[in-house]
Amino acid sequence: MAKGEETRERIVRHALQLSSTEGLEGLSIGGLATDLGLSKSGLFAHFGSKEELQLAVLKLVAERFEREVLLPAFRAPRGEPRIRRVFDRWMDWMNDAAQGGCPFVAASFELDDKVDSRPRGYLVTAQRLLLQSLARAAQIAKEEGHFHADLDPEQFAFEMDGVMLSYSHWKRLLRDPKAEVRARQAFERLLAASRRMVNQTAS
Repeated sequence: MAKGEETRERIVRHALQLSSTEGLEGLSIGGLATDLGLSKSGLFAHFGSKEELQLAVLKLVAERFEREVLLPAFRAPRGEPRIRRVFDRWMDWMNDAAQGGCPFVAASFELDDKVDSRPRGYLVTAQRLLLQSLARAAQIAKEEGHFHADLDPEQFAFEMDGVMLSYSHWKRLLRDPKAEVRARQAFERLLAASRRMVNQTAS
């Protein structure tokens, strides 16, 4: 790896670490330069703007999420076992204290109103791809006979994503010690409802 690429990676990794406490908006070229022992102009040469730095951080998060959550999960058997594996890996990701929870969740609150922001556009694309992956996994579970034939895969993706967002809120903001138990119970209820035939009444 060339020295310039190595320096750039070091900057982005440190910026990601800082963003866990300072947020994407809290990142500054000057602050990073001081932390890393670089000149401000030298660091600016790697990222022409704060927005470019934010974009690089989000791309690093997406690469890590794919490597640590999705790729291991998609090696599990098709259908419900694969969805369970996604959930378990995702929970581990959310519990990673080193990155301060899920960077995507934190960034979504910072960027949701910045309509013309390139980082926001990238984040929206990444989240839509994740939801499509969840919906596809649910569709495969239907095809394998694990979920009922009338299941709406997109609705399943919406509800599974909702469990994870609620978990982040209860764990990181409310500091509820039962947050993980509640999230796992909600996920199990979602799976149970997905298996149940629509014309079968709940007992």
